[in-house]
Amino acid sequence: MKKFIKIFVLVVILGAFVYTIYFLYNKSQAKPVVFETTNPFVSNIVKKTVATGSVVPRKEIEIKPKVSGIIMEIYVEEGEHIRKNDLIAKVQIIPNMVNLNNAESRLNRAKLALDNAKINFDRQKELYEKNVIPKTDFENFELEFHNAKEELIAAENNLELIKEGQTKESGTTTNTLIRSTIDGMILDIPVEIGNSVIESNTFNDGTTVAIVADMGEMVFEGKVDESEVGKIHEGMDLILTVGAINDVNFHANLEHISPKGVEENGAIQFEIKAAVDLVDTIFVRAGYSANADIVLDKRDSVLCISEALLQFENDSAYVEVETEPQTFEKKFIETGLSDGINIEVVSGLTKEDKIKKLN
Repeated sequence: MKKFIKIFVLVVILGAFVYTIYFLYNKSQAKPVVFETTNPFVSNIVKKTVATGSVVPRKEIEIKPKVSGIIMEIYVEEGEHIRKNDLIAKVQIIPNMVNLNNAESRLNRAKLALDNAKINFDRQKELYEKNVIPKTDFENFELEFHNAKEELIAAENNLELIKEGQTKESGTTTNTLIRSTIDGMILDIPVEIGNSVIESNTFNDGTTVAIVADMGEMVFEGKVDESEVGKIHEGMDLILTVGAINDVNFHANLEHISPKGVEENGAIQFEIKAAVDLVDTIFVRAGYSANADIVLDKRDSVLCISEALLQFENDSAYVEVETEPQTFEKKFIETGLSDGINIEVVSGLTKEDKIKKLN
């Protein structure tokens, strides 16, 4: 019985040893590699570049006051449509004390001069009517009297202009009323009632009271890298994708390429402008960010393969084509236009060829 147990234990140990050797041998054997294949396909190849920018009105005007003062009234709101010459705001003039004092002094002198001229005129008129003095001398005093009256009127008007910004004779014409210079929409009113504003003059741009733009005519303003600017030209079609408007693309026509580049982050960028074809049912706000796809070249319904399948040898492109199951050979091909993902096959392949996928 003991002998049987010993023999049994030896058999078990021997079997375990043989099994271990067999298991390790099988594990050490490499499994055969099975390569996946794919076929060429027919598709459209579009080579394009992307310009980033924004959509802005073609005509955007800053309305500035003609006189300095304080905003007393604002008659419009942002987003409101207005017509040319519509009233936007009213300015109350705060006169310069030196100018005001000079104007008042001029008015007083004009009154004194008129009183003196009237006395002389009346005296000389009486003498002329009695034929004491000739008509020529009388006409000189008459002219002096009329000049004094005109000077008084001018002095009064000058004082009114300094105080009110208008004269009684001007009627509704006044520099204190700020009006729109174009038809459009009020985009922004950067001032409030009570704010001081400065007139636009030779030495100062003036304070912007309102920004008015024609929202019916929009342009895309973007920038293109110097490596791509040589491939585009005026008249090309652009496809705009506006970030704030989903699932809608706008068409645009390239109408301007800047002749001078600007350095940004170490790269030279050239500004471009394109007229946007708006959709009547969609309101495009000024300043929306947008991306423009510029089609540089296009091939319709051509034989293509994934560019990742290409291999290169001595400046020639080739792929590995299956001749028998899991047996491949090199096949040199002529390629055409690429969009960065797929590439056109000009010659060397057919739709039935099976190409090895690269790991």
